[in-house]
Parts: sequence; C-alpha cells; structure tokens
Amino acid sequence: MKTQELILAQTDKRIRKFARITEDTPPKGWIYTLRTSLGMSMRQLGKIANITPQGVMDIESREKEGNITIAALEQLGKNFNMKLVYGFVPMEGSLQKKIDKQALAMAKKIISRTSNSMMLEDQKVNPAMLSKSIKAKAQEIKQKNLKSLWE
Repeated sequence: MKTQELILAQTDKRIRKFARITEDTPPKGWIYTLRTSLGMSMRQLGKIANITPQGVMDIESREKEGNITIAALEQLGKNFNMKLVYGFVPMEGSLQKKIDKQALAMAKKIISRTSNSMMLEDQKVNPAMLSKSIKAKAQEIKQKNLKSLWE
C-alpha cells in the first residue's frame, strides 16, 4: 500500500468515529449548555475559570456566534474537567468518497470534450462506452496524482 493510500485509510478511520456523532452544537453553545446543565451560575463558572461573570457571558456569546478560539474552548473544557474533541466530517461520508466524486467530475469534463468533438464529426458515442470511459479516466486521474484533482 502506498504511503498516500495508507494516510487516506487512517484518516478515514478517524473520520468514521466523528461521523457517528449526529448531534449538532446546542443552539446556545456548549459552554452555556454545560454550565446550565450543571446548575452553575456565570459567577460560579467565572470563579472556576478565573474570569469575571461578564467574561463568562462574553465567552458564551463568542461561542454562539462562532468567534471563539479552540484554545479558549480547550481551557474551559479543562475547567469542566472535560476534553475538547473536534474534527471534520466530509459531507460525502469519507475522504475516499470525496476523492472519487472529484475524480469522476474531472473525468466527465475531460471525456465530454472528446465526446462533443466526436459528435461534431458525426461519430455516434455509445452511452455505455461513454460511462465506461468516464470511470476509467477517473481511475487514471486518482492513480496519477491526487493533487491534480484540486486544481
């Protein structure tokens, strides 16, 4: 197995763990949700985190707006005696599927140009053969150089 294939397989394995998580971030953010679930006031969390109640309000607001740093979330997680876990989950389900989709799209562009030229020359293109050519071209693109997929 080539190094790139091994890296892809390992990354997809990690992503599958995240993909099982179907819940979105709570509407008011995790900090607010954890604090209120624990029955903790802003003052009490502020005391634990060594910040003012206004600082807690600011952090909760920044998280809700999506303007909080990972470092701030990690620090607050430590204050709750929790570990921050984050990651990306491809909409396609895996990186391999993302690569396959991109290679197929690129192959369709390449093959359709050839197909159009043939049609202009009055040469009929068999749909089954066209589909087979697209799949073969996608496979070729993936094997040559993955970097070319993203240009």
